[in-house]
Amino acid sequence: MDHLDQLENTSIHLLREAYANFNNMCMLWSIGKDSTVLLWLAKKAFLGHVPFSLVHIDTSYKIPEMIEYRDRLTAEWNLNMVYGMNTEAIESKSTFPDGNIDRISCCKVLKTEALKNTLSGRWPRYRYNHLIGKYEQDSNTEPYTGVIVGVRADEEGSRSKERYFSARDKENDWDIADQPPEMWNQYKTDFAPGTHVRVHPLLDWTELNIWEYIQRENIPTVSLYYDQGQGKRYRSLGCYPCTNAIDSTAKNIEEIIEELKSGKLANIAERSGRAQDAEDGGGLETLRRDGYM
Repeated sequence: MDHLDQLENTSIHLLREAYANFNNMCMLWSIGKDSTVLLWLAKKAFLGHVPFSLVHIDTSYKIPEMIEYRDRLTAEWNLNMVYGMNTEAIESKSTFPDGNIDRISCCKVLKTEALKNTLSGRWPRYRYNHLIGKYEQDSNTEPYTGVIVGVRADEEGSRSKERYFSARDKENDWDIADQPPEMWNQYKTDFAPGTHVRVHPLLDWTELNIWEYIQRENIPTVSLYYDQGQGKRYRSLGCYPCTNAIDSTAKNIEEIIEELKSGKLANIAERSGRAQDAEDGGGLETLRRDGYM
């Protein structure tokens, strides 16, 4: 068994443990490479069928190709797809692109608040109707108590402090110091009523592992990750006003893997193109303590 097999087996085990222990569970799908690998693993874990909702937080500022990719795979893979959005902030132009708040405040409004209220059922959720090929407001407002997230420990500092099963309070706030130990594959899954639990099956994966697995499994990914001839590509995907491409001539998966193995990107943070990270002191801890992904 090689290293990718070991990672795959652990992730599938964690997915099944989560599904067995939480009554109303969902999985966050950001449309990026990590959460798409997580989606692929969920399909494997449950014999081709994903038995829980996928949730996407749409800020209305995602790169259009990301939304097209989301809806195409939703239809092709028959996914139970839900999205949430802070429509009030968008309609009132209380956003960074409108010039009315800074980037961190914009992330809190369009991502953190939207995520927390979508998960809790306090705000409308929109579910994809496969019969008509469109989204409709979801009549189910039951809160999601378990949420699967494609977080990797190596991606940035605050994520290295996570557990496989990470407790939040009922408002999704994260107390980093109050987390159970996880040793010898023993995981705490019996949390007090009202606890909101984030599940992290990709915690031990690296960026290189993700791309090697995408190559091995032939997983479809957004073409934004590849150079289209301009010597630029996206390494991390987000909202277009706050996400920049990096200098790279990697045009396919093989070239990205070679780029990572060669050390060309060793001194460039994976999320270096995400402007909100720089404004949050070079990381995401402020946002993540308040419930951000």
